[in-house]
Amino acid sequence: MKINLVCYGVRDVEVEFFNKLNKYDYNLTLVPDMMNDDNVNEANNADAVMIRGNCKATRQNIEKLAGFGVKYLLTRTVGFNHIDLEAVRDFGLKVARVPAYSPNAIAELAVTLSMMLLRHTAYTTNRTREKNFVIDEAMFSKEIRNCTVGVLGAGRIGLTAAKLFKGLGARVVAYDVFQSDAAKEVVEFLPMDELLAVSDIVSVHVPFIKGENHKMINDDFLGKMKQDAILVNTSRGELQDDEAILRAIEENRIGGFGTDVFEGESSFFFKNLNGQAIPNKTIDKLVSHFPRVIITPHVGSYTDEALTNMVEISYDNLHEFLTEGKAKGELDTKVLVHA
Repeated sequence: MKINLVCYGVRDVEVEFFNKLNKYDYNLTLVPDMMNDDNVNEANNADAVMIRGNCKATRQNIEKLAGFGVKYLLTRTVGFNHIDLEAVRDFGLKVARVPAYSPNAIAELAVTLSMMLLRHTAYTTNRTREKNFVIDEAMFSKEIRNCTVGVLGAGRIGLTAAKLFKGLGARVVAYDVFQSDAAKEVVEFLPMDELLAVSDIVSVHVPFIKGENHKMINDDFLGKMKQDAILVNTSRGELQDDEAILRAIEENRIGGFGTDVFEGESSFFFKNLNGQAIPNKTIDKLVSHFPRVIITPHVGSYTDEALTNMVEISYDNLHEFLTEGKAKGELDTKVLVHA
């Protein structure tokens, strides 16, 4: 008997990947929208559900899934703070994530945002779009080889970003509570405050840990950066205090800000709000500071390789649940709920 798998948040360009990678011959239902309070009913009669980062895996929806007979909840993400793990435990579902996928996807975006801000390409191309080809002082820039790049978090993604920056000729320094031997071959580790003081670009690759580093990028953090430095966050929106960043931009205390993430981003990301205000006034003001502020709508993992990794591993997780009763990417809800 075929396993019924409902996958939420599947964009048109991703459909081919979901079908092509379906080596276990699951009976797929591909839903374009994120799982929400209304379309959760699409999972009626499903054996398993696959979601992504901005899906609403709330207690209410998990209870509904359990009532439909869903036994397995798969998230094709590394993070899992969008899932009510206590509800998953209470209703007896098994849940698994993707422990890692292509680090190049995120690292390349971090480098791209950094270089756009460093070389003022968003500003320049915005002017040439208006047929203004005059070179002005705002287009003058440093070369990356004359810059120091500070990488916060030298794990798989941070280390990949460090290698890319170093390949461009930059001096790369890093801060991490765990200094791996592999990272030591690429970067010079510094204390956090020293890194912020010397870096022309600060690229953030730190996991969000609830209760420990919420809004770690705050007034104090920003005050320790060089005045014309660039801040880039392709990690988690919960790490940044948006109001503090807005103040730093408006007071010219940092040179630029690039981000792929915001806390509460599901209220506006993936929506066309052209001509409308963003519900969050602070973020609405940040957007208005383009091109000193450049924002991408959580597209870091939106690459062919990352998508392949996420779908393949999610399919493998489900297969392992079905054949072995456990999966490599399984989350231990008993431990995590009480952590």
